[in-house]
Amino acid sequence: MSAKVILASDSTSDLNEELIARYGVHLIPLTVNLGDNQYTDGVDIDPDMIYRYYEEKGVLPKTAAPSIAAFESFFAEQTAQGNEVVLFTISSEMSATYNNARIAAEDYPNVFAVDTRNLSTGGGLLVVAAGEMIAEGKGGKEIADACREMTDRVDASFVIDNLEFLHKGGRCSAVAAFGANLLQLKPCITVQDGKMGVNKKYRGSFASTLKKYVADRLGDGSRVELDRIFVTHAGCEESIIQQCVEQVKEIAPFREVHITRAGCTISSHCGRNTLGVLFVRKPNE
Repeated sequence: MSAKVILASDSTSDLNEELIARYGVHLIPLTVNLGDNQYTDGVDIDPDMIYRYYEEKGVLPKTAAPSIAAFESFFAEQTAQGNEVVLFTISSEMSATYNNARIAAEDYPNVFAVDTRNLSTGGGLLVVAAGEMIAEGKGGKEIADACREMTDRVDASFVIDNLEFLHKGGRCSAVAAFGANLLQLKPCITVQDGKMGVNKKYRGSFASTLKKYVADRLGDGSRVELDRIFVTHAGCEESIIQQCVEQVKEIAPFREVHITRAGCTISSHCGRNTLGVLFVRKPNE
């Protein structure tokens, strides 16, 4: 009897409950420090709590990676019966999560930690791909290696309506934030080489900006894997979300279009009106 492969991810993958249940994903939460209180991401705190606290106090949270001990405890429990574990983490360029998991995994030859080089459902795309491979009967190392090879093909980006949270979090200057808001500029933040950077700046209302953004990212859909796409948002109006979903469906016949809500990490960095389409590109021919 071959070993069972346990699928795990840190809490930044932003998968919805349907996908977590479908693939049996074990979530290892980050810690969220808000004021004098410490919370567990997705357990006793959610993005709306962060927004309310910010509106009242003007303070944003700080997130912390799961400890090496937390990973060791999880690995010990899951491998006790001879099972393998494939664990996915937020980009090592953005958090200590991967490094902590890697160190904890050193004593477990049947544990494979994967640095997604991404965040949010950019990493979630790899988790789902791994879930599909587990269903096909593939082993832990094969799955981890295949997902590492996919990282460069994940297209992850977001459009941010207002730079207030980025400014408050120290990620852009007051002058840049003021100028962008004054001119109604909406930056598109993309993930490349494991890091976030500004790809393009749009001008206009959030709704009109998103139409241009979706068209730019997907093109005619010919270079995109059609298995699935995520429309991930940080608390946008339902009409805005549905507008993007319908546009995605018009561009290409995706087999699955998933709407997911960004968790505490993305939300505390970017703010409520943030939305992205995240998918996998086809290999270069």
